[in-house]
Amino acid sequence: MPEGLKLDAPRTEDGAAIWRIARDSRTLDLNSSYSYLLWCRDFAATSVVARGADGEPVGFITGYTRPGSPRTLLVWQVAVDEAARGRGLAAAMLDGLALRVGEESGIDTLETTVTPDNTPSNRLFTSFAERHAAALDKTVLFGADTFPEAGHEPEVLYRIGPVVFPGAPRR
Repeated sequence: MPEGLKLDAPRTEDGAAIWRIARDSRTLDLNSSYSYLLWCRDFAATSVVARGADGEPVGFITGYTRPGSPRTLLVWQVAVDEAARGRGLAAAMLDGLALRVGEESGIDTLETTVTPDNTPSNRLFTSFAERHAAALDKTVLFGADTFPEAGHEPEVLYRIGPVVFPGAPRR
């Protein structure tokens, strides 16, 4: 974990900061501010924020356990505030979140979707699979023609697993 930062579960009052970080990333599909507030309330157990020395969020990952697949954590969005980039924070958040949810809920698979032009996310999830000696399968989940707006890249499903976490409940 980069010095001076700590990982924490998001709280409802973090929703505005998380929305701002997502907006300022200029790469994420920005959801409504209301959705980030709900995410912090309803999916805090499967999400994470990185807090700076002042306690304010400087990065986040939103995720959820897939309905019908309770051992799979789907990572929805990953973002790091511009001032905190370049220090390995995204990888530290992903490792910390996966370990926490793995130990608490027994997840053994991680999924996310990445557009082909998103090199940082491709590197983040590929290196996660390598660090955890887990298989990585990639398939197109939603083709470009699935989206109602023109010009949306396809969303490629990254499925990583099985991942073994120390202390995780055995099922």
